[in-house]
Amino acid sequence: MLMRRGSSEMSCLLLVDYIRNVEKPMYIRFLVSNAAAGSVIGKGGSTITEFQSKSGARIQLSRNHETFPGTSDRIIMVSGAIDDILKAMELILAKLFDELNVEDNEDVGPRTKVRLIVPNSSCGSIIGKGGATIKSLIEDSQAGIKISPLDNNFYGLNDRLVTLTGTLDEQMQAIDLILSKLCEDPHYSQAMHAPFSYAATYYSMSYAPNGTGGKFPNHKEDRSNSITIGVPDEHIGLVLGRGGRNIMEISQVSGARIKISDRGDFMSGTTDRKVTITGSQRAIHQAECMIMQKVANATERMMD
Repeated sequence: MLMRRGSSEMSCLLLVDYIRNVEKPMYIRFLVSNAAAGSVIGKGGSTITEFQSKSGARIQLSRNHETFPGTSDRIIMVSGAIDDILKAMELILAKLFDELNVEDNEDVGPRTKVRLIVPNSSCGSIIGKGGATIKSLIEDSQAGIKISPLDNNFYGLNDRLVTLTGTLDEQMQAIDLILSKLCEDPHYSQAMHAPFSYAATYYSMSYAPNGTGGKFPNHKEDRSNSITIGVPDEHIGLVLGRGGRNIMEISQVSGARIKISDRGDFMSGTTDRKVTITGSQRAIHQAECMIMQKVANATERMMD
């Protein structure tokens, strides 16, 4: 009798814990191309409104210029209870799958990929000891699951991409299993308040005296695509790197030319050094993202 009662109590505790995990606010972030983002939004926002109404989850998209560092892809964040998130994800991915199927004109269900954004501190809960958890997730979902290596985070990203490949059912099963793991990780929920931290960081790190963001177009050099951003003087060393390694790497990866003002040469009314970025619009954007991500990481470390 005692063993039965203990077993029953344990089942009740597990059930309560499960309900608590399902009900507590959670989120998931993933990447979409600009074209796919437009499809999710719909004409006048009709599609995203419909998906939110049907699922009960909140769906947010980054703006056109707010992309994941090193890519031209926008970010979607879906938040709410786990069941609501899963409903919303299925609606979104099903729409994208349907459009892919129409384009490919295939009878067989298409296989594609979705890239989730997961904080590096939470990737351990997906990988597991010796990779045991991720192997189990792959077996149970039948989806391909790959986590971007830390080596790829050469410009200080605190997030990694978890790429899921497979059919819609396989991807949804993988998302369900991954969310369950992330729900148990306290580090993951802490990042919920800043879904588009990359974009927020880029445009709010430096301020001019009038309160506007410290990014100023060089009107004289508009034809050659050049902007000047402000970087706090104390963080210039991080942008430069030892022996100029960081700035050379950023320049090589982005294709932009980068020039940092001399000591004491600040943005008007600030103590921010001038960082002038020249090149194509895409090169400028990528270089700017990489520079400000380094600044953001330094600021986060100072706040910890």
